[in-house]
Amino acid sequence: MILKKLALATLIASGASASPLLAGELVGPGVISTGLQETSVAMTSDGNTLCFMRSDMGESDDTIMVSHRRGTTWGTPEVAPFSGQWHDSEPTLSPDGKRLYFVSNRPAHPGAAAVTASMAGHDFPGTNLWYVQANASGGWGAPVHVDGALNDGAMIYNPSIAANGNIYFSAHRPDSGKAYQVYVARRAGDGYATPELVPLGDVANNRMDPAVDPAERFIVFAGNEGDSLGRADLYVSFHQADGSWGKPEHLGGEINSKALENAPSLGHNFGELYLSSDRGAEVAFPKKQDTAASLQARLSGPMNGSRNLWRFDIADVLRAHGIDH
Repeated sequence: MILKKLALATLIASGASASPLLAGELVGPGVISTGLQETSVAMTSDGNTLCFMRSDMGESDDTIMVSHRRGTTWGTPEVAPFSGQWHDSEPTLSPDGKRLYFVSNRPAHPGAAAVTASMAGHDFPGTNLWYVQANASGGWGAPVHVDGALNDGAMIYNPSIAANGNIYFSAHRPDSGKAYQVYVARRAGDGYATPELVPLGDVANNRMDPAVDPAERFIVFAGNEGDSLGRADLYVSFHQADGSWGKPEHLGGEINSKALENAPSLGHNFGELYLSSDRGAEVAFPKKQDTAASLQARLSGPMNGSRNLWRFDIADVLRAHGIDH
């Protein structure tokens, strides 16, 4: 099936569409999805500009990249003009496309130190939430720090923005238990209220990387609710009539695998879901004898076990819950 996916991947590379997406499609193989680590899709509404994170295998050097569609193919990604100096990651667009949010360890204010975090006795680059504003020329303005309690813990990850301005994210906070949980910082005047834990179940379960529907009707996240196929799978929870969140449902089909799936984001087309996965090509033994060149090509290619960007369709899942647009 992995080989089938690679064949289908040319649809994404060429900009063609396939609906429904019965199997996942690799995004821009060899151009966007490579032998490095790629995660966190932020796609403009016209489908012609894609922002994402690229890093080393250890994810100690994260940078936000941007690629523009040139006719039927994706152009060579370039470092986003506001990135490239700090540990920048996890870009996401507001539903109106006017702001691109991301997280970074850059100093919160001029003259301050870089943001650091500590967990289980280990210090590492912390993250605060920032955004850049779209300008009239089609570019982005200077990064703006999002002040407020949501940045207090220096560990905010994978923001996702609802149409009303509420910000969903994952973090480790005092009420997170031993793992990470999903939170929401609700828009309050010109700022944000203190983040609230999104009640998705027992906090003994790790929950990361929320992707919220702009109308807050559902939320997709990464974690393990006891039935994960790999280190982390993707789940969906639906907002109930009484205001609660429903029991997380394991997403089926080929969305989840024995590998790591995380960093989901919603596309502008109904049911369109992007994610990051480190699933690799299956190798059967005895294999065809490699040459040095064939081995190098395979082990440095996108299916070498690095994290790549994939696109799926969850329209049927949404329709089954009464969501049809």
